Amino acid sequence: MKNKLFILLATWLIALGCSKDPVQPVNPNPDPSNPNTPGDTTNIPGDTTLPVTDDKGTQRPVPLGTDAAPFGYWLYTPEAYATDTLRYPLLIYLHGSGEVGNSQVSPSDLDKVLAFGPSRMIAEKHWAPSHPMVVISPQCHEGWWEREHLRAFIRFVSTTYRIDTTRIYLTGISMGGNATLDQLNSFDDNQIAAAVPIGATGVMNDLFTQRTAKVPVWIFHGEADEVASPDFPKQLVSAINALNPEVRAKLTLYPGVGHLCGEMTYTATGMGHEDPAYDPFSMDIYTWMNQYTKGKH
Repeated sequence: MKNKLFILLATWLIALGCSKDPVQPVNPNPDPSNPNTPGDTTNIPGDTTLPVTDDKGTQRPVPLGTDAAPFGYWLYTPEAYATDTLRYPLLIYLHGSGEVGNSQVSPSDLDKVLAFGPSRMIAEKHWAPSHPMVVISPQCHEGWWEREHLRAFIRFVSTTYRIDTTRIYLTGISMGGNATLDQLNSFDDNQIAAAVPIGATGVMNDLFTQRTAKVPVWIFHGEADEVASPDFPKQLVSAINALNPEVRAKLTLYPGVGHLCGEMTYTATGMGHEDPAYDPFSMDIYTWMNQYTKGKH
């Protein structure tokens, strides 16, 4: 199986390297239906108990085909959304390959998206960001976050709901982290105000670096990750910062942690467990993203 996985990854890399636009990150788990391939699990290391919050926002499922969105998704709106007229910041969370499903065929598939990340925190009453925001967690049903479909989805939700379109934030784990970077490096006019890719990998070139440098980015990664090498984020952040961007890219690494660093990042339980040689985890990612407005860093 390891040989098969290596061949699949090598084929992806060769194909991307020969394409006209060789900037799309590869999927570290090309066969999510096979339980023997490396997965996208992002459990919190150890036994961590999170506080229950009094958040009264609402999270509801919107299965594929319910509206014109190219993906099914979970929609969270803060408590005041139903009564005020404000436009809210938008956080989009992209899951890993283990949560792929088609809610149009099987509506219960959408529950997979609640397994990790902000959608899980909301469902389990652990959600308490310093600033209220709309949270949308789409579900990939195509095996990969196809860049044009994701771009269309971002546009759809940002105009369908009451969103401050200068405050659209993107984050994802593993395959979703790859897709987060892919949106930054694929479009010069992307709508993203700040991004947090977790456990991501990719194929880097000059265009990739130049485009990604236009958006504040904070990358998290496990130093013992055998699915997506930490060498990639190290090289990317170094290349971005060599361009002297308006906002320097950040990199936080967890010593001794493999591909399982999603939840410790989203819940901020990873604070104090990071490698001191890199950027400190001294602020939760939601507060960090909220500092940035598209076009106003």
